[in-house]
Amino acid sequence: MNEWLAGGGLPAAGAAFWLGVLTSISPCPLASNIAAISYIGKGVARPGRVLAAGVLYTLGRVATYALLGWLLAASLATAAGLSNSLQSMMNQLLGPVLILAGMFMLELLRFGSGSGGAAGRLAERAGRWGLGGAAALGAIFALSFCPVSAALFFGSLIPLAVANGSSIAMPSLYGAGTGLPVLAFAALFGLGAKALSQAFQGVTRLELWARRVTGVVFILVGLFYTLNYVFEAFS
Repeated sequence: MNEWLAGGGLPAAGAAFWLGVLTSISPCPLASNIAAISYIGKGVARPGRVLAAGVLYTLGRVATYALLGWLLAASLATAAGLSNSLQSMMNQLLGPVLILAGMFMLELLRFGSGSGGAAGRLAERAGRWGLGGAAALGAIFALSFCPVSAALFFGSLIPLAVANGSSIAMPSLYGAGTGLPVLAFAALFGLGAKALSQAFQGVTRLELWARRVTGVVFILVGLFYTLNYVFEAFS
């Protein structure tokens, strides 16, 4: 389990991507993605434009998270004496972080969420910028953190990136995961409104169960790490 979370190559890359997907279908970021879907859907008569807008939106998110992840992870990893300390403390820190992230996912902890209306207004403004607005919208929404996305990015993704010495690749995979639903909907726009409606209902159900299952897993793994590495209960 330690290898999967804190240094296992492909499993760690998959974890980074999954954290991004989970972020994208969490309530607050989902509102932003719905606004983005509304924006790119304006060109539904031109499927090629819709797909291009979806790709640019996702690339905007990827670039933003890659830059932010590089600034944070690279700074932490290169600070004098901090890298070794982080490596030795990673297991102790990971437990409480996972527990908190899981509690947010299960809505045991709550804070105010972002406004879906504000996201809609941003999408309207981006519509004036043509296809370039899709990339800008992705970058802006990527920086619009709410408690769940902040917990997943700062509390789970950044420690994962530091542990793997991957300050760009991991955040980029996370960014790709956050834009995946918009890419999927961009493709579905070409298939018609009925397919889009069915897919949206599927995403809504997936969000509920994915958040619950992942939240429970995070709490259980966090409890194990806390008991084992903080209290040394299994030593």
